[in-house]
Amino acid sequence: MVQCPDRIIASIDTGVDDALALAYLLGSTDECELGGVIAGYGNVDANTAYANTCAVLDLFGRADIPVFLGSEHPSWADAFIPDAGCAQFHGDDGLGNTRLAGSGALADGACVPSDDMSVDVPDEVVSVGGYLAGDVHAHPALGACSRVNRSQSVDHPQSAMPTALASGGKRRCSVDAADGIEYLIEQVREFGRDVTVLATGPLTDVDAAITRAPDIASKLRLVMMGGTLTQPGNCWDAVAETNIIQDPEAANRVFHSGADITMVGLDVTHQCLLPQSAADRWRATGTKRGRFLADLADFSIKANLEADPALFSGGMPLHDPLAAAVALDSSLVDCFDLALRAETNTGDFNGVRGRTTGDPVGLVNHSMPHVHVALGVDSGRFLDEFVERMAEVCR
Repeated sequence: MVQCPDRIIASIDTGVDDALALAYLLGSTDECELGGVIAGYGNVDANTAYANTCAVLDLFGRADIPVFLGSEHPSWADAFIPDAGCAQFHGDDGLGNTRLAGSGALADGACVPSDDMSVDVPDEVVSVGGYLAGDVHAHPALGACSRVNRSQSVDHPQSAMPTALASGGKRRCSVDAADGIEYLIEQVREFGRDVTVLATGPLTDVDAAITRAPDIASKLRLVMMGGTLTQPGNCWDAVAETNIIQDPEAANRVFHSGADITMVGLDVTHQCLLPQSAADRWRATGTKRGRFLADLADFSIKANLEADPALFSGGMPLHDPLAAAVALDSSLVDCFDLALRAETNTGDFNGVRGRTTGDPVGLVNHSMPHVHVALGVDSGRFLDEFVERMAEVCR
């Protein structure tokens, strides 16, 4: 009997490592079927993530894979602006300044100046990379634009045509922002845990789907990149992790939903560093795909080394690719199961907003949902398989 490949639905905010994760999945056709991709805000704005996703799939000859527009802002905010920290690690186009998707969606729209975060959005709650506009840590990316429909909530999004796609590109299609959430719901209802939802950005899409269709929670298998339990975070407070700080409320609801969740956080991704030799190998293929993947790696290796020479002297951390690999092979990681929560406030008796920690209620209420938190990883096996598979997909 021939075993069918795993079905994967990806919810991503396509930056550098998201693109590497996509390429890895496209090179894993014997093990997985990538059924569709939901592109939303996070590393970049949702429209840029959509354009980047389409461009990557087109480059690897998979224009047949449907792409949907996901959440355009966190559940707690009316609008989202990408922050300078993400631009530092992903480039102002989200793809290491490779311009694969053309000029990118950031080229158009109403830009919000960094010296006056109230301009153009005076009556709205605005998230700047997970921080309230006006917060000392709210630094918008250069040229970042807020182009979301601010009258709509996550549960009732507005139809939209990403600017970068309306003006060109290989895909000509109208996009309904609601489609991404509805698609996720439909897939889980049809396949149950025979489909894995891979989330490499904020958990807003997953939370919106569960909120709209609570019946899917018990059927949902989720592998997420985000959070950290035993290590410092990578945000300003050195406690929170980026994907969680974007929407802690959504993450906390998902953690308590009863879904089958595996958290692939900084505890393990910081042990999986891609060396320069891998990028050199991909570039040596001489193909456009190889040059693109090498350019992504070069950009990220340099950015991470400049940010923390002690931690990243061995290369770039493969955050999203590791989560993608775990979605296909859970034996890559060793997990500790516990009731998990995301802190939603900062202050006395609250903790630090965005921190992922054990939920103390779980100590006395053993029926609380538990999350599989990855704390150990077979980094050697993963890195060997990843580098080899990516070399093959370059050809």
